[in-house]
Amino acid sequence: MDHLNPVLSGATAFASLLASIYFLKFWRKTGDTLFLFFAAAFVIDAVARFVLAVVQVTNASEPVYFIPRLITFGLIALSIVGKNALPKKRK
Repeated sequence: MDHLNPVLSGATAFASLLASIYFLKFWRKTGDTLFLFFAAAFVIDAVARFVLAVVQVTNASEPVYFIPRLITFGLIALSIVGKNALPKKRK
């Protein structure tokens, strides 16, 4: 069962990369920074998951691999707060 973990991590990395491309598409159409932050977050997630699939993680180095997730969730939270904090334009 241990041989399946890198395959699933690689598939998750690929899905995160596809999600980032999807958000970049919407950022190019709208110019909204929310989509740009989401795309950046998913790129960081894809790279981190790919590294986890390739590298043998030990108990001593395991906490280091949570830093990209912290950055990813921080970017997502920052983009949502930034989107809601901006005054809305009236039509």
